Amino acid sequence: MTAVLTRRPGLAKIRTARSPLYLLCLGFVALVTAVALLAPWLVPYDPNAIDLGNALAGPSPDHPLGVDAAGRDTLSRLLLGARTSLLGPLGVVVFSTLAGVAVGMAAAWRGGWLDSVLSRSTELVFAFPGMLLAILIISIYGEGLIAPVIALSIAYLPYVSRLTRSLVLAERARPYVSAYQVQGHSGLQICLRHVLPNIAPVVLAQSTINFGYALMDLAGLSFLGLGIPGLTPDWGRMVFDGQTAIQHGYPLSAILPSVLIVLTVVAFNVVGERWADRVARRTP
Repeated sequence: MTAVLTRRPGLAKIRTARSPLYLLCLGFVALVTAVALLAPWLVPYDPNAIDLGNALAGPSPDHPLGVDAAGRDTLSRLLLGARTSLLGPLGVVVFSTLAGVAVGMAAAWRGGWLDSVLSRSTELVFAFPGMLLAILIISIYGEGLIAPVIALSIAYLPYVSRLTRSLVLAERARPYVSAYQVQGHSGLQICLRHVLPNIAPVVLAQSTINFGYALMDLAGLSFLGLGIPGLTPDWGRMVFDGQTAIQHGYPLSAILPSVLIVLTVVAFNVVGERWADRVARRTP
């Protein structure tokens, strides 16, 4: 006779919340965010100060992480680059989430021809690669942070809208929606006051995952020499500028920002996935 062991749901949630990997990634996300906010007060040198006579110098007491090919302090550019590297993905997540929730909620609630039109429109966006759209817009409007943020926001919008549509359809089938309709509440009131708070945790978890992917996409654009101007500290741009240092046998100025990009993307993905898992466990 085989005994079947069952886990109590509450204990599973506690173990999930106390996962060492999750706590480590959550701490890293908090640390990077704090550095981005406090960067102007943390940098030891002007990140754009050029000292060609000290170019490609290795780590020293004055420059713990060395300097790049232009003689700029690597530590200062990494610290201040955190602000630019996180600001872009934040813009992508905010715009794509707000627009995606609005589109998905309208499609699910109204249905009919509006649902068909919005669904077909998002499918068209799916067919167009986000990076290609970003490169196209940058080629028209030039370097900067606004153009790639707008392009990637459009590219990420369908993911949020389709998720929102499915969630709203499930919420609309619940009895409380019919009860509020009988009481005379409008569809907009029900959506904003009741449906939206119920689906917000799932959307937030997905947006956290999208943040990591957006950071990676924006870093890729900066590595290609697009998006962020060269004088602005940015991790992706630092990898691009570090190619010269690698050719001269000094890879540190390119390796460090690359490692930070990878760690940040992984951390945000782990945190987002864990939040999504916890929301799924709580869903009846």
